[in-house]
Amino acid sequence: MPDVYAAIDQAEREVQERLADVIELRASEPRFQAMVRAYLAEIGFPLRARALEIGCGTGFVTRTLARWPNVADAVGIDPSPVFIERARRLAAGVTNVSFQQADGRTLPIDPATFDVVVVNTTICHVPEPERLIAQAFRVLRPGGWLAVFDGDYATATVATGEFDPLQACIDAFRSQFVHDPWIVRRLPQLIRDGGFDVLAMQSHGYVEHADGGYMLTWVDRGADALAQSGRIANDTAEALKAEARRRTGIASWFAHIAFASVIARRPAASP
Repeated sequence: MPDVYAAIDQAEREVQERLADVIELRASEPRFQAMVRAYLAEIGFPLRARALEIGCGTGFVTRTLARWPNVADAVGIDPSPVFIERARRLAAGVTNVSFQQADGRTLPIDPATFDVVVVNTTICHVPEPERLIAQAFRVLRPGGWLAVFDGDYATATVATGEFDPLQACIDAFRSQFVHDPWIVRRLPQLIRDGGFDVLAMQSHGYVEHADGGYMLTWVDRGADALAQSGRIANDTAEALKAEARRRTGIASWFAHIAFASVIARRPAASP
């Protein structure tokens, strides 16, 4: 199945609204928020920095950037009109943040206008990701900072032993909602090929234990995908969802994804 996010602006509005809810659910997770703060802390934000998030979704990271020390202006870009509408509502009252609908591979932004570019859980959904990296390079000032953060989705699991039936839901979800589950492992080379100096790569782990949260949505959407493809019956899909909640109810739930961040800079002497 194709990645829904790869052409999110073409998805039905109901689908975009549902995914916006999921994005904000993940953003509300303290574990996810901690990972974002950890990699942003590695960036040397200059005074009165202008920061751009490519693929901002509903705007959690852009809102975080707007409140970050030294940031004067934060801009979020996303191709989904529904995500942008939601981002604007959630940022109401934040005076130094704005959002614009656009594709990260063809940014309507003048060259060398930002000090920091962030790409948060986006590049795994992007066909031809080198085009996005090229755009990030173009809109950054010489010496500007790039941070790319994404999941190593090949590691995503809810299995607690061999042949765990819930893992089939995770695998089905991944095939429908992630364009390239392996891209984190190629990020440093992709970014270097785009002209950047790579400074650091860090691993970040996301774990749910005892109580299910964001990863329950993976089971639900994966089970639905399996049923819609005819691989399992609707009753089986509902039974898989019920099993996930049974594990949460008895505090035996487990879920894990490895994430990674890459921090890079555009060379100061770039032409």
